[in-house]
Amino acid sequence: MYPEHPTTSHPRAAVEVHQPMPLAPATVAPALAVAMQPGSVPAVASIVLPDGRIVTGYAINPVQPEPVAAKPAVSRAAVNIALGGIGFAAVCGGLILLTTFIAALTALITQLITLAAVIFGGWIAVQIFSASGPKGGTTVNIRKAVIKRNHFHG
Repeated sequence: MYPEHPTTSHPRAAVEVHQPMPLAPATVAPALAVAMQPGSVPAVASIVLPDGRIVTGYAINPVQPEPVAAKPAVSRAAVNIALGGIGFAAVCGGLILLTTFIAALTALITQLITLAAVIFGGWIAVQIFSASGPKGGTTVNIRKAVIKRNHFHG
């Protein structure tokens, strides 16, 4: 799968390291003066490569990174998550209290309805059982009646 390393040693050639050397900037005869903003055109630099070629280009200044702002001890996301949890807990506590209140109110209404039924039922029972005694009241004697030609004859 992997290529085998050659077992024969190759003679290693000596390596020369050449450092590029900058050339002296070329002087240009003064021509017409053109108005430019200062710093708009960077300086041109030329270097000679080891093989004799000359490379000319703009010098690039290294970019300085912006200073890193001090991070807070706790990240903002962690603070938001914690606040969300506190709010959720507060809402859950309120919902538990609300459901407890609704359950208690339902029990109270059920007890009031039961009490009203017992009281009303007791009143009806008293009315039924107390009417059988010889107390004042209307006595109706039922007898045989004759109805002729839609006229009652008692």
